This record gives sequence, structure tokens and C-alpha cells, in this order.
Amino acid sequence: MTVPDREPDTPATEVASPGTAASRPGTPAAGTTDIETLVAAIRSAPRGPRIAAVFDFSAVADDRAVPRLRRSRDGAVAALLLDGIRRDGDYGRFLHGAETLLAGRPEEELDAVGRRLFRRTYELLYPETWRLIREHEAAGHTVLLVGSPTKFQLAPVAAALGISRTLHTRMEVADGRLTGRPAGRVLIRQGKAEAVAEFGAEHGIDLDRSFVYTGSATDLPMLSLAGQPVVVAPDPELAAAATEHGWPRPVVRPRTAPRPAAYVRTLLGFAGLLAGALFGVLVKSYTRRRRPMADALMKYGTAATLRLCGVRLRVVGEQYARSPRPAVFVFNHQSQFDVIIVPAVLGGGVTAVAKKELTKNPLFGPLMRFVEVTFIDRADTAGARKSLIPVVDTLREGLSIAIAPEGTRSYTPQVGPFKKGAFHIARQAGVPVIPVVIRNAGDIVRRNSVIARPGTVEVAILPPIDVRDWDPADMGDEVAAVRQRFLDTLRDWPCRPV
Repeated sequence: MTVPDREPDTPATEVASPGTAASRPGTPAAGTTDIETLVAAIRSAPRGPRIAAVFDFSAVADDRAVPRLRRSRDGAVAALLLDGIRRDGDYGRFLHGAETLLAGRPEEELDAVGRRLFRRTYELLYPETWRLIREHEAAGHTVLLVGSPTKFQLAPVAAALGISRTLHTRMEVADGRLTGRPAGRVLIRQGKAEAVAEFGAEHGIDLDRSFVYTGSATDLPMLSLAGQPVVVAPDPELAAAATEHGWPRPVVRPRTAPRPAAYVRTLLGFAGLLAGALFGVLVKSYTRRRRPMADALMKYGTAATLRLCGVRLRVVGEQYARSPRPAVFVFNHQSQFDVIIVPAVLGGGVTAVAKKELTKNPLFGPLMRFVEVTFIDRADTAGARKSLIPVVDTLREGLSIAIAPEGTRSYTPQVGPFKKGAFHIARQAGVPVIPVVIRNAGDIVRRNSVIARPGTVEVAILPPIDVRDWDPADMGDEVAAVRQRFLDTLRDWPCRPV
């Protein structure tokens, strides 16, 4: 496959309040810091758990773009929790509302509401911050997420970002139910700084050499604790302080809704997919063989979709997409657009394993059935295993397979735990596993969206992995090592073919 040249990206901007220079799309704010510069600073910093990386919620998500919900009787609790994470919200009003609305409710109910809200607001997370978190993690630093919200709001965010430690405003519980009142210190302003200082003392953290990230001027007391203060998408007061003190300001992209042109491009892309698929089938119809027609369907259908949606591919390690064959290609899954990206990158001679729900998709369902995709019911573990048995024969007959071992799309660039099915299949068929690392498909089509934004998707195809000698009863460490290769590649992207 000929890889198109890189399309110029939309310049990154620093998210800022309306009226500031940084709020103009495409115009980096004065004094901002390139992400690579900050990455280099993290890599040159002391290593080990005595160095902390403290991320305030305002540094990991665009808390000025939090949606507002109507305060209906059924949605009052959800609306209250959203108000509690909005930067321009009145936190005192949140606490007052909590005393009325949360009193008497079990924690499990609020945990469930928090998880549902995260699924509605995950797009507000900054991918750039995710990368900084991974750099600190690789350096062995103690990574901490802090915020004035409760655990019901922060816990889903921490889980999606792969952060195991949090500091939040705790709510009082009596007899298994909330009283609606805070339990102890409220983590705002000086209270948050005190909580971080206490955490540091308890865990032997050297705050004088640690990093603290925030975007709110209310966190100036917390920033004063750190030897390495960093401001992310700051409000005007914090931006002025950053300029005065020379604090780094990494650039993050604004979390904006798709433009009308993206909707038009997407509709054209869907039309192009159907037209290209039909053209491919007709071109190879003279063979009267399904596989050549399926390969042509994917070739022309994906090419038309990418072109019409304004999406380009930049691939490194492309030689591993062609040889060895057959193989099991495993890819990280963040976007519905992966069904276009993966076949476009791998070319012909590949089918896939997909979730059963896609059979009901009026566009992708028929096309995937034509290219002989194997559908599995993720809710039926035993049935899913049985449905994968014929895939081994498919591989032995020379057709490669593409599988997302996470089993579902992730909410962030974080790669979820890998299921072992793909690796069992490869071992039984005696074929290698080839990792396909997709860097930014979630920026093109976000997890729960079908609207494609123009841009460049970067893909790294890694060398094949021989799994024939793996112990089928104990391959957990080997599978974890493959997942780690994905994380390492995403953190330190190859600049030339692997």
C-alpha cells in the first residue's frame, strides 16, 4: 500500500477562557510549552516513587466544557454531580445541593451515576495529558489524581486514565448511606494543598522535586508545594502567574464539537464506502470467487471512505503487514473508524473477528458478512470460544485474522487489559501474532460517535511474535508483555520504520 503524505494537522491550541488570546482556534498562547519539551523534562527528572506527579482534575479534562443537564426529578443527582466538576460552577452550591439530594442514598447508587456520567463526558479528557501520565509512570513516579469533586465523579476518570491513587472530597456515610455532608476536609484551595502535603509526608514524597499540574488559579497554594509546577489550559489569573514565574504550559487541543463540514464529509464517506465496495466486487466478479471480490471490496471501499472523510494514514513498519502471512493481527481499539483503518493498512487476505452486535448495523453488517468476519457474542463466553474454533481453520487455509484483544473500545488512548483468545488462536494455528498500534483514531472518530473529523491517523506495525511455544494454560505474563509493547509504542512513537 502506498502511504499518503502527512496532511498538515490543525495547529494545537491552549484551551483558555473566552476572550483570551488562547481561545482563538489555531493560535497557540504566548509562553506555551511544546509537549515534547515537557516529556524531555520528565525523562531527565529523578526516577522512582519519591517523585510525585500530581494531576488536578482541571489538568486532565476540559472542565469548562462540562454539559449542563436539566434538573428533572430523575436527573437531579446527575445534574448535581456535573455541577460539582464544572470549573465555573459554584462549589458551595454543589455542597448545599448534596446535603439535600444525596442524603439517604447508598454509595453504590452514586457510583453507578458517576460511571454513566463519565460515558457522557469522556470526550473532555485531554489525550496530551494521558501521554504525560504515561511518561511519569514509566519513570516510576507516584501518579496522583486530585480534585474537589467526590469519588463518584473522580473514580471513573482515574480508571480511564490508569491512575490508581486519588485524593477527593469524601462524603460522610452512616449505616451504609450518605448523609449529604462532607467527611472532613473539603478539597478546595488551601484544603487541597494540605491534602497533597499530607499525602506526600505519608508516602515519603519529595515535593521539592515533584510535578504538580493544574489549570485553576484556586490551586496556587498546591502549586507552591511543587518544585516543578505545570499549568494546563489555565484560567486568566493562573496564566498570568505562569508567565510571571516561567512555569511550563503544555499545549492541549480544545475539546470541540465536530464542525458542520465533518458531518457532510462523513455522509460522503459512508456513500463512498458503499460505492467503493460495490465497485470492488464488480471489478473482481469475473473471477466468481468470493475472496478476490472481498479483498477488492475492502481496498476500494476503505480508500474512498478515507479520501472523502479527509483522513490520511501514516504507517511505520509496513513490511510486517505483508509478511509473514497468515498471521493474527492484534490492534488497540478506540474508535468505530478502526473498521476502516485496519483493512486499509493490512490490505487483502485478511478477515476479522467482531462483536455480534455489528451484524445489526445496516452499513457495516452486510459488508463484514461478505468478507467472512466471524461474529462472537461477548456475553456468552462459552459460545464465543466455540465460535472461534473455525478461525483456526481459516488461518491454516492461508487467510489472516485481525482481532482487538481488548474486546471493546477504550475511552482514552489507554490500552485496556488483553483477552487471551487471539493468542490461543495463533498458537493453535501455528502462526505469529503481529501487533498493530493505532495512535490517534479516537481523535478522528471519538468512541461513541460516527462523525469523522479530518486528520492523520498514525499506525505502527511491530515485528511478529512467535507464540507456538507458549503454554496455553499459563500465558498471562506473555500476553501482558504484548500489551506493554503497545503502551511503550504509544508513549515513545517510532519516527522511522520499526
